[in-house]
Amino acid sequence: MRTSAAIILTGCIITIMACKATTGINGGNTDDIIKPVIITDTVQHDTDDPAIWINPANPAASLILGTDKDQDGALYVFDLQGRIIQDKVVYNLQRPNNVDVEYGLNLQGKPADIAVVTERFTHKLRIYSLPDMKPVDGGGIEVFTGETGTEYRDLMGIALYKDPAGKIYAVVGRKTGPRHGEYLWQYLLEDNGQGTVKGTLVRKFGKFSGKKEIEAIAVDDVLGYIYYSDEGYGIRKYYADPAKGNEELTVLGRKGFKQDHEGISIYPVTDSTGYILVSDQQTNHFHLFSREGSNGNPHQHTFIRSVHLSTLESDGSDVVAKPLNATFAKGLFVAMSTDKTFHFYRWEDLMGKDH
Repeated sequence: MRTSAAIILTGCIITIMACKATTGINGGNTDDIIKPVIITDTVQHDTDDPAIWINPANPAASLILGTDKDQDGALYVFDLQGRIIQDKVVYNLQRPNNVDVEYGLNLQGKPADIAVVTERFTHKLRIYSLPDMKPVDGGGIEVFTGETGTEYRDLMGIALYKDPAGKIYAVVGRKTGPRHGEYLWQYLLEDNGQGTVKGTLVRKFGKFSGKKEIEAIAVDDVLGYIYYSDEGYGIRKYYADPAKGNEELTVLGRKGFKQDHEGISIYPVTDSTGYILVSDQQTNHFHLFSREGSNGNPHQHTFIRSVHLSTLESDGSDVVAKPLNATFAKGLFVAMSTDKTFHFYRWEDLMGKDH
């Protein structure tokens, strides 16, 4: 296990080797490559997607979860210094792809924070309580049941949505699916009466261009929107509340991406303002858009800036805006890197100290 000093030094080496000015989405020069303050211990196979759990009693004891995508895969758990917490790691998962966390699911009359992982080869959602990482899914929740198309049940993306009434939903994607409005399925997660989580299908929605695939999904709980990356096409936006229907609200990022639209994360500044960050995977950039829209239109998401990070071909990210410790006083941005690690960035390093 590497020390924190070694982790920071590794990040510096990556930066020195690759640092140069680059051209941004609007043709202007961006900053030099931004380096992380921490690079995690390496996983065994293939990092894919992170999620951040904030410890409400002690934010400095918050956890970073990250998938290791393989037939003999795992859900890794790291501390804020990037060290693997071995007794919390979930092993023997069959190609875990993406992970997300949510707070306050009612289990046996008590609120439980949960992590939900897509397990591709079993076609199941795997659910663990936080912070103890104990299974609460009875062996897993099968999804996309009844689908017979090739790879139509092979799980990929996951995002959790908590509505104003406290109900928690899982929005789930797969390796491929239909093009005209049923690519994503949404499940209500709730107690089965015995302290185990069950999932009930409530909705099928979401267009697909057919260009590549859909993996990255993010939900803005407060504003009630779902965003997902249709790779090579754009970022699609829908209402998160099933009762509001399946109208596509907008597609952002149609221009300026060199290759795949990938990982999405949302940084709130206030309840209604902030930033949407989207990975331009093969260029090692993240493009930032206004969360609140512009010109009085909540679905007109203006491009703000592009940042060049040291992550390699990142297709998964997460961000929190709350202070966690002295290092991450304005929030933490985590992105996966294809060198079997996750990179931890300070928010002010992405946006400047005044943001």
